[in-house]
Amino acid sequence: MKKHLYRGMISMLNSRSLGRILSKMSQTRFSRRLIPLYVKLFNVQTDELDQQLKEFPSLEAFFVRKLKSGSRSFKGKDIASPVDGKLEQFGEVDDTLIEVKGIVYSIEDFLQDDEMIARYRHGKFLVLYLSPKDYHRIHAPADAVVGKQYELGGKSTPVNKLGMTLGKSPLSTNYRIVSELKQEDETFMALVKVGAMWVNTIELTHPSSHLRKGEEIGFFRFGSTVVLLFEKDKVHLHPKLKRQAAIKAGEILAMKTKAEDEKGSLDD
Repeated sequence: MKKHLYRGMISMLNSRSLGRILSKMSQTRFSRRLIPLYVKLFNVQTDELDQQLKEFPSLEAFFVRKLKSGSRSFKGKDIASPVDGKLEQFGEVDDTLIEVKGIVYSIEDFLQDDEMIARYRHGKFLVLYLSPKDYHRIHAPADAVVGKQYELGGKSTPVNKLGMTLGKSPLSTNYRIVSELKQEDETFMALVKVGAMWVNTIELTHPSSHLRKGEEIGFFRFGSTVVLLFEKDKVHLHPKLKRQAAIKAGEILAMKTKAEDEKGSLDD
């Protein structure tokens, strides 16, 4: 019953017209007055901002804020987190399925590409949720070249705790951009950026297909989720990863299998 009530409420509220209205409002100069309230409500860390709160022209500008140079460090050759967020789930893709908060997702529905489905079956996955308080810029998790890149889904539903628990498979129905990254040693990973309800926008900002680890590649305009997929037997996940842990962009998530004995800390 709880699930049906939640989905019914979301269905009534989740309209593109309402999303457009909220988006326009967040871009107005009047919305800048809401920034201090937003900071307090979501406990946003402000000491890393590259400008003063009063300098942001709108609430949207604050939401897609950048940080001071050096606030995030991307070192070494291991695979780093592309975003700040909470590590919702991680593990092995069980046959063709991923399970997050009790909802089972088919990798076929999630990727909808036969070649990529075959590549990541029985591999590893991680799910990172970006809350309203988080820094919403996306960075390259490793040196790589962008291969396949395509859009899926349409209108999105929430990807917060309630949405992931009671929603109708948001990871495989929401609007998302799938990017496949190929490293120099022929190792592939999929970086899937999942939109959220109302302000359902993912902006890609990197003009080249060649990525250097740590470079900005895009940003979200509202709360969102990133899913990383790795090929079978190509990487092992960092042994200190914990579900529900806060992760910063640049922290190590996975290492190549051949370097299994070179295990650093999450703060490397």
